Amino acid sequence: MSNPPVIGVLALQGDVREHLIALAAADAVARPVRRPEELAEVDALVIPGGESTTMSKLAVLFGMLEPLRERVRAGMPVYGTCAGMIMLADKLLDGRDDQETLGGIDMIVRRNAFGRQNESFEAKIDFAGIAGGPVEGVFIRAPWVESVGASAEVLATYDGHTVAVRQGNVLATSFHPELTGDDRVHAYFVDMVRAAL
Repeated sequence: MSNPPVIGVLALQGDVREHLIALAAADAVARPVRRPEELAEVDALVIPGGESTTMSKLAVLFGMLEPLRERVRAGMPVYGTCAGMIMLADKLLDGRDDQETLGGIDMIVRRNAFGRQNESFEAKIDFAGIAGGPVEGVFIRAPWVESVGASAEVLATYDGHTVAVRQGNVLATSFHPELTGDDRVHAYFVDMVRAAL
């Protein structure tokens, strides 16, 4: 067995600890990433949920925005959940005028599409490429994907809306699998990372 991949979790804001635990359970070496020099030391990156406008501002403040964009463009595997999905969208609906994204997936994402915090919910999601039945999705002020380009693949939908997308080495979900104790989505991403190394 080859060495486990080193996967960073962008630790500017959001549920970082839960992702670190889920990645470790999926046989990756997981570490928080806050600075460009830490980003340079990982094979892949998870962008957690949180508040997407705050995350984009902090990425600028910490000098991370351009290094992140460069790594994504260079093919580094990245997985974004909730706000992370928003960060990986090429285009946003309802974004703030000054909101920056990294891009990486040819999709248009609508922020807070599933409603406010008090409208959060859990649902069983059929996820293409993941065996063992539906995964549990936790939706907290979650976005959905309005549309995808030809190069993006829809992996899951809920209530008629796209909630999981992959394009090459980049994966994004509207929901938070790291909050459920089911590590299969993280294992799917770790397999993507292994295939890319």
